[in-house]
Amino acid sequence: MALHLWLTFSLAYLLTSLSPGPNVLLTVRNALRYGPSGMGMTLFGNLAAQLLAISAVAMGIGALLVSLPAAFLVLKLVGAGYLIYLGLRQLLARGASNTASNQPIAVRHHSKWRIGLEAFLVSASNPKTLVFFCAFLPQFLEPGRPIFGQFAAMYLSMALIVCLVHSFYCFTAYRFGQRIKASPIAAWFKRATGALFIGLGVRLLNTRAV
Repeated sequence: MALHLWLTFSLAYLLTSLSPGPNVLLTVRNALRYGPSGMGMTLFGNLAAQLLAISAVAMGIGALLVSLPAAFLVLKLVGAGYLIYLGLRQLLARGASNTASNQPIAVRHHSKWRIGLEAFLVSASNPKTLVFFCAFLPQFLEPGRPIFGQFAAMYLSMALIVCLVHSFYCFTAYRFGQRIKASPIAAWFKRATGALFIGLGVRLLNTRAV
């Protein structure tokens, strides 16, 4: 991948990543709740789902799924349903016993994989990711060069950008969250996060493949 093409690709993807979506929201929520380990496992699940999506685009499966109305509808319903479920669970969950504490909840080993799986499902069940990759990634392919090598370079670049952007959001939210965690605003913030998940799920229901 030529340097100028890689720089253009990286800048374009960085600009698209700055707009917070379900993945950013989930990463921030888990970082505030579980600390660095929660953020790390959320990023791991998200990047695993993106690797799957990019592999599907590289093999042509992504374009096939997007072109099939039934498959796209199933993906959309699953993704929207899961986001709404997360929002309702956030809204209906009782306050944890350490709500007034500034320390994050300790994450057990089995809980780490649950966090990663949750992040994977949020990302993998969102058809907008597949639609975006199918439209965005082929623009930066160079004829005559190995396809999978170029997709691998793009994925590694995307993974680095995702880690940097999500870390920035998490650090900002952590600094802000430490001030409000022991105040009544914390309960409002929790409800707002749940409402955002529900709103993103409803918005996803209105997504079209083209």
